[in-house]
Amino acid sequence: MGVEAGAQVARSRALAVLRIRSRALAVALLPAAVAVVLWAGVSTGHLVGGGWHLARWITSGAAIVVLLAAAVIALVVARSRPAMSPTVPIAEESAPDLYHLVRDLADRLGVPAPSAIALTPDCDSWLEDRTHRAHTPPPAEDRDEISGVRGLRPALQGQHRRAAATATPVLVIGSPFLWWMRVGELRAVLAPVVAGTGPSAHPDIAAARRFVRGLDAAVAVAAAPQRGPVSRTALAGVGWVARLLLRGCRVHAAEMERGVAVAAAERAQAVDYGLRIVAQEQVGLAYAGWDRLLTRVALPAWRMGRWPARLDAGVVAALTELSRRDRLAEGFTSRLGERPACDLLEEPGAIDEAASLLAARLFHGGPAEPGPDWAPVDWQEYPEEVVDRKWRTDAARLHRVLDTLGVHRTATPTRREADAPTLSRVMNHLTTPQTSQTPQPPQSPARETVDAEDVEYEYGDGERVGSERSEALAAGISAEVAREEAAAPAGLAGQGPADTAVWDDGALPLFPLQPPRTGRELLADHVTAMVCCAAMDTAGATPGLDWLDGPSLLLNGERAADLGPRVLTLIETGDPAPLEAWLRTTGVRPEKPVRLV
Repeated sequence: MGVEAGAQVARSRALAVLRIRSRALAVALLPAAVAVVLWAGVSTGHLVGGGWHLARWITSGAAIVVLLAAAVIALVVARSRPAMSPTVPIAEESAPDLYHLVRDLADRLGVPAPSAIALTPDCDSWLEDRTHRAHTPPPAEDRDEISGVRGLRPALQGQHRRAAATATPVLVIGSPFLWWMRVGELRAVLAPVVAGTGPSAHPDIAAARRFVRGLDAAVAVAAAPQRGPVSRTALAGVGWVARLLLRGCRVHAAEMERGVAVAAAERAQAVDYGLRIVAQEQVGLAYAGWDRLLTRVALPAWRMGRWPARLDAGVVAALTELSRRDRLAEGFTSRLGERPACDLLEEPGAIDEAASLLAARLFHGGPAEPGPDWAPVDWQEYPEEVVDRKWRTDAARLHRVLDTLGVHRTATPTRREADAPTLSRVMNHLTTPQTSQTPQPPQSPARETVDAEDVEYEYGDGERVGSERSEALAAGISAEVAREEAAAPAGLAGQGPADTAVWDDGALPLFPLQPPRTGRELLADHVTAMVCCAAMDTAGATPGLDWLDGPSLLLNGERAADLGPRVLTLIETGDPAPLEAWLRTTGVRPEKPVRLV
């Protein structure tokens, strides 16, 4: 399917959508047409008699009701604000080179240039129609006191509305692309997207899109819960009609957009075709690095009330690290010597910060503005401000739950603090032996001493350890985390100023990164945090940041990558041997108290 064929399909499907709109209008006018015919029969001497008289009044009443209902539905559809993607707007003066690249690309493709550019904190790019009056800024206030100039204000406002109606869509670019891709790669990736402005300028396609977006917005308005009983009843009918029309338009609208995409892709074939193949590989790589950065690095910081202010810059570090580890991506680092696309921005740092804050809102539900409980953090400060604080906070929560469960550590003559925050206290609770129902082969040694100075662990022959106590501890941690989240300040729920929000703040996060953590996952995180705190306080370990795996423990400058499986063995089977061996090898003293927050 070529450019003309795809455009023809799109236009034909757009006409099908418009025919559905015309049929809906015809149905609304049908009772009024019948009433006009009945009343016209009186003037011609036909259709007379008591029966026809009654029919005229019934039909006239029905026509009035239907016309009023149609007017209400049309008003709701016309005035409802279509959904608009939350983005970071990029003014032309803040990115003249980027605007020049996009306009030059549009000239090469022979299509209208996008009306504006915005960034989204995701690995995707698209065109978005923002010509609705709710999405366009109001005209500048006229402060001239000359009456003749004041008389021109309605005409100027009318010109503003007409200009908005004919404006081309806004180009939305994924912010990770700007930092990871080179300028040529970005141009190749944007070529099929910018080519979509050509079909978008066709009046039939534009009208069909406006109709479908209006119906979708009307359904959202009708479904809003904050309504009185009268308006909720009235809008229920509006929602039913809008959903009915949407179902009729669904197939045609989907085929129309498919035809537009095909036409745009075919038109873009002539622009940087060879480079597009390489650029598409970079799209997949950027998505993989962005996902790891959000889930492994940004999410722990967001949960601590901090948001990394340079997420897009972190993408470069994460993907560079991925290229170093993955042989399939080795050649990608050689491109880093070329000009990055973020050089097209005048102030890339400020734009990166704005996109990072928006990412925190979309993926976690953070506030719209920084504050005491929602502060930015630089990558240099991440290990101390996020990793260290996270581990010590989790360790403190773990010991609070142990207190509520009545867990005590056996005191020794050399230590009076029976409930000191030590790793030994945690391990002692999770490895308390239980009598086995089946005989076990002899084990040697029958007794292992972790530290003779403070506490001893005994494992007799024929005994095994279980995970019943870990289940209770996991349940306690889950309840404690739930209580803390419920008591969090209202600002952390994502509420922002109502007049500046472009989407429903109550629905944040729009794209949650992970489902709620299970009790076992929380327990593993908390025990690992306790081990890391003991390692930092007794063995000279330091908190670190791994660009692909997030918070990490550094021992002598090297990442401790073998800790996780040993902790899982402890909490799932109650076997402390692997973790104890690791503690002895690294020189960690589990009996020593650690510093908590």
